[in-house]
Amino acid sequence: MKIAALIGTSMLGLLLGTTAPASAQHGHEDERQAGSEKHQGNEHQKEHGSSAAQSHPDQHHANAPEQRHEQRPHEQQRANQNSRERQQPHYQPAYGPGHAREVHEQHLAHRDVWRDHRAQHWEHEHHNWRERGGYRGYRIPEDRFRAHFGRGHWFRVYGAPIMVVEGHPRFQYGGFWFGVVDPVPEHWASNWYETDDVYVDYVNDGYYMYNRRHPGVAIAVNVSF
Repeated sequence: MKIAALIGTSMLGLLLGTTAPASAQHGHEDERQAGSEKHQGNEHQKEHGSSAAQSHPDQHHANAPEQRHEQRPHEQQRANQNSRERQQPHYQPAYGPGHAREVHEQHLAHRDVWRDHRAQHWEHEHHNWRERGGYRGYRIPEDRFRAHFGRGHWFRVYGAPIMVVEGHPRFQYGGFWFGVVDPVPEHWASNWYETDDVYVDYVNDGYYMYNRRHPGVAIAVNVSF
């Protein structure tokens, strides 16, 4: 009886001893699993938060661009103004203060020269080169004549240099000087040298100046180089 009771007590102690470590081990495993799940939960939360931030990038900067957008029209307007100022050429006077005086003096010179060389009865006062004994002046080379003279090359005398030689007006054009031998018809405008297109041509026996406004009127001219 005593031996049986002692054996039973020993068996019970062994059972309790083995059960307690197993329970303790199971408790540690439960704590490690719970901690692992909590860690995973934190990582998932961080990942979700990062994904949410990436999926809505405009929510964080929603206010800042509006402030910059309010400044952009002013910046764009200033940039456009600067660009226009750079592109706009700065015009400067092409002539100095003395240019107006020179133009006025040139006008007076032409007016006086052509007024004094004006006919009263042109039909009786002019003479062609045959009547004058033939043309004996300088002859323009053929290539230069084609390039600058003839009815297809007209000009205005007012823009040409002018002088008076032996009582006759002389103007320069195309690299040559032209002495006006015949008087100017009285029915031409007083400022014809400013308003009328003229040209120099060689017809029949010599060189003549023609006025496109008054066809058929040939003014004998003498060429010099």
